[in-house]
Amino acid sequence: MHRLIRYCLTAVMLAAVAGTAHANPFSREIDPQDIIDRAQATVENMATHPEYESLQEELRDARGVVIFPRVARGAFLVGGSGGIGVFLAWDDERGDYSPVAFYSLGSVSFGMQFGGDAAEVVMVARTQDAVDSMFGSAIRLGGDASVAAGPVGAGRSATPTADFLSYSRSRGAYLGMSFSGSRMTVRDDFNEAYYGESQRPVHIIESRRVDREGTRALRETLAAFRTDSGAESEEARDQGREQAPVEPIRPDNFEVESF
Repeated sequence: MHRLIRYCLTAVMLAAVAGTAHANPFSREIDPQDIIDRAQATVENMATHPEYESLQEELRDARGVVIFPRVARGAFLVGGSGGIGVFLAWDDERGDYSPVAFYSLGSVSFGMQFGGDAAEVVMVARTQDAVDSMFGSAIRLGGDASVAAGPVGAGRSATPTADFLSYSRSRGAYLGMSFSGSRMTVRDDFNEAYYGESQRPVHIIESRRVDREGTRALRETLAAFRTDSGAESEEARDQGREQAPVEPIRPDNFEVESF
């Protein structure tokens, strides 16, 4: 009898988890355009801040860029952390960035140095292999593609060799997060909701079967870093030194609560 009860309870729990996984993945609606707009703000704030000079340098030759404007601790159904973001790839022939494809990020290690429960993340795809790895249904960082934390601050060490370089910020702290073992998963639901039809990332990124004007500002922002020769004027340097700290991540409605 006790075994039967345990069996029934286990079955009920598994059914509940499965039902949650296939239900609406968010406890509140999130506008895909809002994710794109916040991604633009994230990359502008981080790449122009003096602590992230390395990120600005990496963006000049990036093969692609992944941006998660908010990664929240405890965001997933069973522990861990997660967020929703976008991926764009650079096209040498066209001379511009592709439209965006939506992804979720999970199982991130915030580490003891992160005092808050949320972070902004920018990952630079440095190789074509990194770009190609994004076209599957999911990619495990550190397995399908190598990932390393990008150097931050004036005393930064030499830039590591990896397919992806990650840069993160949490409540004004310019410190690294561990992404090795994290999983990025294609969000077909967000892609379909934004473009009005079902498209895989390869069709959005390479074939460009769909596009929307709402992606233009982010693409132009990223492309502008490629045209920067790196020869800053003294005035620009002074402005960078005097720049106020980046505004902390706001605890607003952009919470990713459950997947």
